[in-house]
Amino acid sequence: MSPLASSFLPTPANAAAPAPGGSAPLRSTPRVLAIAGSDPSGGAGIQADLKSIAANGGYGMAAITALTAQNTHGVRAVHVPPAGFLTAQLEAISDDISIDAVKIGMLGDSAVIAAVRSWLGKARPAVVVLDPVMVATSGDRLLQKAAEEELRELLPLADLITPNLAELAMLLREPLANDWEAALAQGKRLAAQAGTTVLVKGGHLEGGACPDALVNTEGLLAQDVVVVPGARIDTRNSHGTGCSLSSGMATAQARLGDWEASLRAVKPWLQGALREAEALEVGTGNGPVHHFHHLAPKGQDALAAGEFAEALRQDAGPDLDDIYGLDFIRGLADGSLTEQHFAYYLAQDAIYLNGYSRVLSRAAAIAPTEAEQLFWARSAQQCLEVESELHRTWLSTRNVDAALGPVTKSYVDHLLASSVSGSYGVLVAAVLPCFWLYAEVGATLHGQFQAAGSPSGHPYADWLRTYADEEFAAATREAVRITDDAAQAASEVERQAMRLAFRQSCRYEVDFFDAPRVHAEPQSVPEPVR
Repeated sequence: MSPLASSFLPTPANAAAPAPGGSAPLRSTPRVLAIAGSDPSGGAGIQADLKSIAANGGYGMAAITALTAQNTHGVRAVHVPPAGFLTAQLEAISDDISIDAVKIGMLGDSAVIAAVRSWLGKARPAVVVLDPVMVATSGDRLLQKAAEEELRELLPLADLITPNLAELAMLLREPLANDWEAALAQGKRLAAQAGTTVLVKGGHLEGGACPDALVNTEGLLAQDVVVVPGARIDTRNSHGTGCSLSSGMATAQARLGDWEASLRAVKPWLQGALREAEALEVGTGNGPVHHFHHLAPKGQDALAAGEFAEALRQDAGPDLDDIYGLDFIRGLADGSLTEQHFAYYLAQDAIYLNGYSRVLSRAAAIAPTEAEQLFWARSAQQCLEVESELHRTWLSTRNVDAALGPVTKSYVDHLLASSVSGSYGVLVAAVLPCFWLYAEVGATLHGQFQAAGSPSGHPYADWLRTYADEEFAAATREAVRITDDAAQAASEVERQAMRLAFRQSCRYEVDFFDAPRVHAEPQSVPEPVR
């Protein structure tokens, strides 16, 4: 992004996510209702749903469909209360509270399914995620066989369906998929039958990879299949994984309004929950995941002030080298950059700033001190002011392609995912490269411009001079300090997640500067920027 008009902020791209279904407004703290069974051991069901909703930044509510007697070794008994009492729970909630998203889990029998179906028709929540709980990972049946057809009829009322592979096969009346391609094929068939989006999960397959995929054949996704890769976490503690994923997706979707962005936000969090599950030491069987791993208290691994910031500086070194080697940067410095390339860059920058401001607003909302809240809020406001200035003084006077570019979208999706990770440290680490790398590159370019005697006739002279803005440099130093402070207060696991988020953003900065070469058709003669 460009620091025109004495901006606080740096460079790159983004667009605000649409509301779910194109109607309901997105919420920073979505109100999410889980309709599911209870697990007294706390690992799955309603208990896992409420933890997952909270971990992903939502306010959780619960309507109980069934009571189970279970522990980490399996289900011993199931009791399904009268369906009329479930209806009373649902109506009591929706009569008083606006519901932004609903996650549906264990339903138990036909009468319960009918009650949920009737209530959905009346309440019409904006986001509905259905986890068609039919059989537990342990092999225990959690839905009466006579109710399977009623469950199939409920599928079209969901916006997202999240079956495990056994449930996917049961819903289709087909054999269990034994590889990823077969699972995707089944997901496509179920999506076509239900007319909705299916999340195909690779967790029960063999091998080191653990991909997940959003599948839809009705044109509701940018592509029919969106695969999000991942590594398998070697742990026996996976109790409640499916419940946690589906309720996390409902919460993220109510915030982001985009299923792909939601999956890219929830999947890393759930991988961390699996990775850190052993630390809980709950049960002697298949233990629960660690929903709040990102909030774990710091141990004896204290950092000195500035130590983490220096590690980030080392991490960014290769990406800075790559940026300086780009044709875009060399052309910007010597004035040979075509106006078409520069125009594409600024157009994407304007889009990015709009979305980046939303991410910074999220940082302001969860910052631990008033000073940091004010810093991020002012930065978010400056983003919008710079975006407006770009349109007023430059983009409005030229014929520029203002469509959202692929790099811009990917970068913003990554930032949005970081904003719903539940970790303030991960969020500030993810937004930092847009300050830090931009300031570093800007200072270098401005120094080269001055060393060349600030040549007259340079088409980007006015723009390069803005790099000397001390207010932006001061804001960058403050962003670095805040990130370093957050790392000192974080656990080692969270610090690792912070470094990963930072490195990913650094790579997107490189791609953002290079995007004009890849996606813009150049013109031969640059015109001065006025």
